[in-house]
Amino acid sequence: MFRYTKLTLLREIGLWVLAAIFLLPFYFLVSTALKPDSEIYTTSSVSWPTSPTLSNFGALFAAQGTSNIVQGLINSVILTAGSIFGLVLLGALTGYVLSRSTRRWSRAAYFLFLIAIILPTQLGAVPLYIGARAIGLTGTLWGMIILYTGMLLPLSIFLYAGFFRGLGTEYEEAAAIDGASRTQIFFRIVFPLMAPATGTVAILAGLIVWNDFFTALIFLGGSTNQTLPVSMYFFIGSLVSKWNSIFAIVIISMIPILAFYLFAQKRFIQGFAGGLKG
Repeated sequence: MFRYTKLTLLREIGLWVLAAIFLLPFYFLVSTALKPDSEIYTTSSVSWPTSPTLSNFGALFAAQGTSNIVQGLINSVILTAGSIFGLVLLGALTGYVLSRSTRRWSRAAYFLFLIAIILPTQLGAVPLYIGARAIGLTGTLWGMIILYTGMLLPLSIFLYAGFFRGLGTEYEEAAAIDGASRTQIFFRIVFPLMAPATGTVAILAGLIVWNDFFTALIFLGGSTNQTLPVSMYFFIGSLVSKWNSIFAIVIISMIPILAFYLFAQKRFIQGFAGGLKG
């Protein structure tokens, strides 16, 4: 039976103190973003603004050209959602085939995907750019979705294959006896059981694609399809030391991916728990 002791109280106090320490940077972020220009250098950095204002956020949404934050935000959402869809679909199918196949080539292909995870993608930036430019994929969101799907597919396959290996074949065999095809077995039985793995892949891939700066700068630079990190780079370059506007940009960039994580965190935790158990 649970008993609330002094030790339990001390643990709770310690956790609250630890939480406050971790939340302190967010406090600085929000308080600075709400400060008007007149309070940036005249008040303490730890003080809450005496006249909170949303004008810093309004200036961001009014920016145009290479600093268009709104367009960058829309492009990042489209790019991240499209990449996640491709990684979930292709990664699940490939991981299922590799985990269920008993042929020698499947094991060799699996280790090739593991090698692809280890190798840094920056090493192939030049040939990738030359190939993408040759077929007209540079400067387009579709081209970037294909590129990110190819770059992160080994990670997606690795995660899905690990979960599929820990999943028994009883449901699949029962469905096959009932006359279901392999496609029906996968999409109606196997894939729904992989919801924790799908949440893990979606969050990990979403974070990588959303925050990626180097690849988006190289392949989308100079186009109207720049992502939010690239738009932030050009916008911050014109602000010099206006920290209230810079912190406002950071908050805007955090909100979508944070909301997505809060929505999918249950599946994400289940995915890690299932992977550790397997």
